[in-house]
Amino acid sequence: AAAGSVRLMSAEPSTKPQNIEFSSGPCKKRPGYDVSNLDLRILGRSHRSKLGKERLALAISETKRILQIPDDYLVGIVPASDTGAYEMAMWNVLGQRDVDVCHWESFGKGWFADAISHLKLRDSVTVNEHTAGYGELPDLSKTSGDNDVCFTFNGTTSGVRVPEGCDFISDDRTGLTLCDATSACFAMNMPWSKLDITTYSWQKVLGGEGAHGVLILSPRAVERLESYTPENRPLPKIFRLVKKGKVDGGIFKGATINTPSMIAVEDYIDALQWADSEGGVAGVGKRGGG
Repeated sequence: AAAGSVRLMSAEPSTKPQNIEFSSGPCKKRPGYDVSNLDLRILGRSHRSKLGKERLALAISETKRILQIPDDYLVGIVPASDTGAYEMAMWNVLGQRDVDVCHWESFGKGWFADAISHLKLRDSVTVNEHTAGYGELPDLSKTSGDNDVCFTFNGTTSGVRVPEGCDFISDDRTGLTLCDATSACFAMNMPWSKLDITTYSWQKVLGGEGAHGVLILSPRAVERLESYTPENRPLPKIFRLVKKGKVDGGIFKGATINTPSMIAVEDYIDALQWADSEGGVAGVGKRGGG
């Protein structure tokens, strides 16, 4: 292992999966899944209709309940899977202060590349890279509570996750934490008090359909969005979270920025109902050995 890194690995599986189909995830559909069981009343209807708004709002409220997200956190459905949700967060909030980017697999490495090459944050702030090879974890204690910290909770392509509780994150931090939790939400306990911006997609863990992401904001993240506007950084419509200096509350009530697939929404609601029947995060986590 590299100096300062920690190796956290499980034994290599000795058996192959019984089901080689793994949705768009990579996670297979829930046991007993049948598309004909979906509530299809919304098909052919607008997502802005009364029913459309109700189903989107239900997806959000059930997400919040099952994941035990604090009441004062915001949960929204956004475009472009976890990638869209995480990029949306980066492009809206980074640049106010120095940044620590922690990565040990391909997706985290991609966020670092975006911070350097596309956001070009090093033109205005210090960007520290904390990295380790596949199967290893960098020394997360080297991150600073005064910096914004970007990290992946559970590496999709390496299977290495941060320690339980995220104790490396200070409770007295002044910076924000940006957590890509797409292979963690619903499978692992999320220490919400440590997480300011959290993202995931429906296809990871739950076996849902692609194209939609979920963005979770703490009150501290909302404060940053309403007090900081990056200079000379135009945002495309699908990234805009703020209107007239205030976070667009409609996004977090089901008024999505653009048109979602309502059959994908119904598929997600079906997955949420299954997760709930399994006992929520604890039950789903046991199935995956988390």
